[in-house]
Amino acid sequence: MSIHYLSYKDIDLDKYNACISNALNSRIYAFSWYLDRVTDRWSVLVLNDYEAVMPLPERKKMRVNYIYQAPWVQQLGVFSRSDLHEKQLIQFIDAIPKKFKLVDILFHSKNNFKSVHLSQRDNYLLDLNRSYQNIYKGFSKGRKSSVKLAQKNNLDIKINFDYGAVIRLFLENKGLSIQRLTDDYLKLAELMETLIQLRQALVYQVFDQDGMLIGGAFILIEPHRLTYIFSAINEAGRKKQAMSYLLAHIFEESSNKKLIFDFEGSMIPEIGHFFKSFGASKETYYHFKQRRFF
Repeated sequence: MSIHYLSYKDIDLDKYNACISNALNSRIYAFSWYLDRVTDRWSVLVLNDYEAVMPLPERKKMRVNYIYQAPWVQQLGVFSRSDLHEKQLIQFIDAIPKKFKLVDILFHSKNNFKSVHLSQRDNYLLDLNRSYQNIYKGFSKGRKSSVKLAQKNNLDIKINFDYGAVIRLFLENKGLSIQRLTDDYLKLAELMETLIQLRQALVYQVFDQDGMLIGGAFILIEPHRLTYIFSAINEAGRKKQAMSYLLAHIFEESSNKKLIFDFEGSMIPEIGHFFKSFGASKETYYHFKQRRFF
């Protein structure tokens, strides 16, 4: 088993993307064009001739190199066409060059191994490969009430390309309370521009009966997965249950398809409760954080 480190300029991007595309655990976050938009820079660990890969978002601050959690990336880790056992996953970690004095990375749900540096994170998934009536039955009583209330408010859902309006809505209503750098939202806008061009994202907007934007969401599109990467809502949207209405709409239009809806988290109890109220099941993924002083 030969694992080698490649800086960005040395990566065969065709082979790398083919490995991600064909991996048992493929995730949109790991494709080169996605990482190009959201990271400062990135490198990769490669097993043999791209049999498995582990992308590494990199930063350097005050002469210290480190691996960091890039914005808009929930799960990375090791991607391969076959299952890797625990020893192989640890070999990948050990192969991270010693120059990186901090390794802070989120491993996807299939990368299951033991380490003192590992903690569990919660994600929520909803199977859409059934009728909407069946999906709706799984909603909690409170969520069903929220959807019914929203239906009485004459809300209008539109799909368009105006991702900027949704980002602005978020910043105007919640952005100041979320500790993110302004650069993160610039990266999100650049990412959405690319995803829309590739037809791998949809921008949903919710308008009230007066035509005012009160909510919105970005959905990533993969062959067997829809991912709820970003959402925004104002106070009027909360009162009118705009997000419950929008998600129910997405589930209805995507029902009876071989798709999983990925809520992307969350460890925040009230957000996790909101996701579970749609009948979503919990998935575990892993946070690895190691400070290296050798």
